[in-house]
Amino acid sequence: MDRKKFITGLMAFGATPAMTGSLLSILPAFAADEAPAPQKTDTVADLKYTANEITQAGSDFFGITTEAMAKAVQHIFGDMGQPDAYIKGEEGSGAFVVGLRYGSGWLVRKTREPQQVYWKGPSIGFDVGADASKAFTLVYNLREDRRLFQRFPGVEGSFYLVAGLGVNYQRSGGVTLAPIRNGIGLRAGVNAHYQVYSDRRDWFPL
Repeated sequence: MDRKKFITGLMAFGATPAMTGSLLSILPAFAADEAPAPQKTDTVADLKYTANEITQAGSDFFGITTEAMAKAVQHIFGDMGQPDAYIKGEEGSGAFVVGLRYGSGWLVRKTREPQQVYWKGPSIGFDVGADASKAFTLVYNLREDRRLFQRFPGVEGSFYLVAGLGVNYQRSGGVTLAPIRNGIGLRAGVNAHYQVYSDRRDWFPL
């Protein structure tokens, strides 16, 4: 029986407000009278990517086996833990002692639409040649998208070659990037470099 109709009926038969209040205290609460259950909010952990998610996304992007991608992911996760974003895109570079790199791709985050991003940067070192490659970059401690749009120098001695994938780290302003390139990342081990990320294309190399 509906609780409100029951109370209205009592009032019609002459029940006093005091009597009605005492009856309310012993009547069972109906589902319609209960407070709505609180909605679940995303935690920081919910917004980060697991090793399995990154391995699958990376292997699909590069077109390689999950076993090969998992080795690179395991190495980075051992150093840095779970990322809160990643960038997938393509880039081209060339060098004769002094080199340049240009790339573009998409910043991917949970609960947000992908955002197009661009990067560029010079390098100098024992470096000759040209290449085009795919880049899959894990992003740490980003918090806000605008924190990506800055200059990221390479971290000295951070280059690794894991299962044919080149990995190195770049850090600036509390944000760490871990670019993974498909087999042509050896150049990162023999030059000093930095990369500038932005939300619009700019061909000026510095």
